[in-house]
Amino acid sequence: MEAGGIQALQMVFLLLLLFVVAFGALARKLATPYPIVLVLAGLLLSFVPGTPKVTLHPDVIFFVVLPPLLYSAAWLTSWREFSYNLVSILFLAFGLVLFTVFGVAAVAPWFFPGFDWRMGFVLGAVVAPTDAIAATSIAKRVGLPKRIVDVLEGESLVNDASGLLALEFGIAMLVRGETATISTGLARLVYLTTAGLAVGLLMGVIVNWVEERIDHGPVEIGLSIMVPYAAYLLADSIHASGVLSVVACGLYLSRKSSSFFSPSVRLQAWAVWDSLTFILNGLVFVLIGLQLPNVLQGIRDHSLRELLLYGSIFSALLIALRVFWVFPGAYAANLIRRRVLHQKEPLPPARQIFIVGWTGMRGVISLAAAIALPQTLANGEPMAQRDLIIFLTFSVILVTLVLQGLTLPPLVRALGLAVAGGRNTEEEQARRIVLEAALGHLKTVRAGTAVP
Repeated sequence: MEAGGIQALQMVFLLLLLFVVAFGALARKLATPYPIVLVLAGLLLSFVPGTPKVTLHPDVIFFVVLPPLLYSAAWLTSWREFSYNLVSILFLAFGLVLFTVFGVAAVAPWFFPGFDWRMGFVLGAVVAPTDAIAATSIAKRVGLPKRIVDVLEGESLVNDASGLLALEFGIAMLVRGETATISTGLARLVYLTTAGLAVGLLMGVIVNWVEERIDHGPVEIGLSIMVPYAAYLLADSIHASGVLSVVACGLYLSRKSSSFFSPSVRLQAWAVWDSLTFILNGLVFVLIGLQLPNVLQGIRDHSLRELLLYGSIFSALLIALRVFWVFPGAYAANLIRRRVLHQKEPLPPARQIFIVGWTGMRGVISLAAAIALPQTLANGEPMAQRDLIIFLTFSVILVTLVLQGLTLPPLVRALGLAVAGGRNTEEEQARRIVLEAALGHLKTVRAGTAVP
């Protein structure tokens, strides 16, 4: 590569990083979740003359950006809460994904020219996964009940795997003309899940064994950065789910970290990972906004008015599908949790269920999946409507992030949910018990050392 090319790449990266830092600070000042601000900023920047053309490459997203972000999200997720809410999470991560895919497959041919049910199936699989960072960062900022945040976090950790599996079957049907069967799908799902989880847990056991034998901050932090990539690539090499592998590894090591991380190393690791995840997320959301010229470049047979209409219809369809699913899904999940698992969990009120339905923000995984679609079919013919799929995906990301993200805080306040559950009462109770025990111990020590 020529030196000029490297220098140009460095300049673009520095400008993007400066952009992330500046608008991240602005988002904090405006008390607005930074994904929304950065996407809008990138979108505005794309209209500025002379802005460098930056193409979002799918392999960079799937193999460079996704593993550490998933690992960080899994590390911050409580295994206790994840396992306790597993049924509710699975109804969203698998049930809702399947409902979205088939819903879009059924409706798309009625609204979008040139679409058949197979093209709609692919489109549904592309946009089915929600974004892990956008929904939870917004939910935490507005003070949603912890129960809702836990379910949203768990959903976004798992539904990437189910969405990408559905996309795999959709491409097989559309591009190669294969016929998917229920038995084939279940067999592939079982292998994808079990092999991915096994690889992640095996990686976690190995790393735990190594970590217990070293106590050096930079070495342990370097190892922690390497782990998600190793787990993802190892699972991907055997055609298992890299997403589930990273999630399983992160959940396992997070639970074990209290035994191998010293307090000083833990503080160093938190600082490094906080900065790393902010930079990666910031770059991703800015790049999403910058993709508009690239998205519009390949669409020449539709007017701007038609494109805006298609984007609005499709965004409304996805929001409606999610809201429609969450109510029966929540009732069914609660029934299983009470009758089968014997969890004394009351049925969530309708306003909480609606908020879960309103937090279906899409992100970079959907856009990367759309861009990664093949340009030609197995017979050499161009893949019809590929550019329109990319545009519809971009529209959904923009609408769900901005519209739902900005309306979520006032909606939560209007429904009275921020007041009802904004605080983590379990954590406060645990802290109170620890403080009372410490004070009691100090009193005992003081009484024992007092001079009679």
